[in-house]
Amino acid sequence: MPDNENFPRAMPSQPPTRTRDVIQVSELNHAIAGVLERSFPLAWVRGEISNFTRAASGHWYFSLKDARAQIRCVMFRGRNQHVDFSPREGEAVEVRALVSMYEARGELQLGVEAMRRAGLGNLYEAFLRLKEKLAQAGLFDTERKRPIPDHPRVIGVVTSLQAAAMRDVLTTLQRRAPHVSVIVYPVPVQGAGAAEKIAAMLDAASARRECDVLILCRGGGSIEDLWAFNEEVVAHAIARCAVPVVSGVGHETDFTIADFVADVRAPTPTGAAELVSPDRAHLLQATRRARDALAQAMDRQLERRAQHLEWLGRRLRSPQAQLQERRAQVDNLARHMRSALRDTVAVQRHRVDVLAMRWRACKPDIGAAQAELGRLAARMEAAAARRHERETARLARASGALELLAPQRTLERGYAVLLDNRGRALRSPVELRAGSIVEAHLADGVADIEIAGVQAKLASF
Repeated sequence: MPDNENFPRAMPSQPPTRTRDVIQVSELNHAIAGVLERSFPLAWVRGEISNFTRAASGHWYFSLKDARAQIRCVMFRGRNQHVDFSPREGEAVEVRALVSMYEARGELQLGVEAMRRAGLGNLYEAFLRLKEKLAQAGLFDTERKRPIPDHPRVIGVVTSLQAAAMRDVLTTLQRRAPHVSVIVYPVPVQGAGAAEKIAAMLDAASARRECDVLILCRGGGSIEDLWAFNEEVVAHAIARCAVPVVSGVGHETDFTIADFVADVRAPTPTGAAELVSPDRAHLLQATRRARDALAQAMDRQLERRAQHLEWLGRRLRSPQAQLQERRAQVDNLARHMRSALRDTVAVQRHRVDVLAMRWRACKPDIGAAQAELGRLAARMEAAAARRHERETARLARASGALELLAPQRTLERGYAVLLDNRGRALRSPVELRAGSIVEAHLADGVADIEIAGVQAKLASF
């Protein structure tokens, strides 16, 4: 068969066996799919979306076409959830895909890994490069972010006067905080030179210091429409602004450089207006609750004060009654003082009388005292004479006895006193040594005696 003419070249040189003469369709499709996946690596493909379908499983099925051809595509749920826009029929897109084959039906298809709007490749790469540069410069640091005031007095809005975003912001501010003043800083938000004008207006608003917070906003659009907010000059203007900046650019899925640099990012312009404005209804409700709580506290305080005043009123006495009581106390004290004074005078008078009587009773009789003194003097002289006589006789007896016991008298009777060379009295023969010199005291003088010999014991008389 003509369809099988090429198969022998892929077969072994040996004669084919019966089982390899024919291959299954599934095997063929699998082999083709392998060749396609090896031959066509991941690549970016541009085309218009056609026959777009969101399956219940979350997968996207569609076709990409141009003027001359089309190809079926599939983008699974795990991949399409990272796409930041909703694909529409006829929209030009660029997909990063792998050429493959759906083997079950033998259909060629693209397995899409990523998707972006057509023409955004260069802009997106520029966006990423600038984002990385500003991040390294510290413009995205959390430490430099400033808090938004809770109750701003003046809110500034930097946007185009023709933008629908401005109407949304003003409507929201009028609804939530009609008491807050709003200053609009008109500036083009797209087109040539828009970035420079936005930066200049931010600098002007910062220099004027008219507002407590600034809203930088515009409505949604393509990346080209929002590109003014991805310029470096705008990022630096936001960073050096002296007033906190809230970015509300595009829809919730749109991210710009201004969102990362701003102090707060809002998903939409309306969301930015809600972030910076206090809810009047909520504030009024909180005020009413605080008023009611204050009124209740005041009522309780007044009630306690009234009770205290009533208690003090019960304790309060009439000044006239207090005066009468004090007068009675004074009269009573006066009576007590007079009585005590009388008693004291009487007691002191009686004491004086007693002391006078005692003094009169103890008054000395000088004549009798002098006679008694004479008598006592005579007795004392007689007693002194008798005592003198007795003491004289006693002295004479003591002198006689002492004379008898005097050492001289003993010496006169023939006795002697022996002293050694050191002047000590000798009492025992054992204290004597043959040849020693002793001093003998006699009644009429002193003699030195040499000891010839010593007897241990004297004969008794």
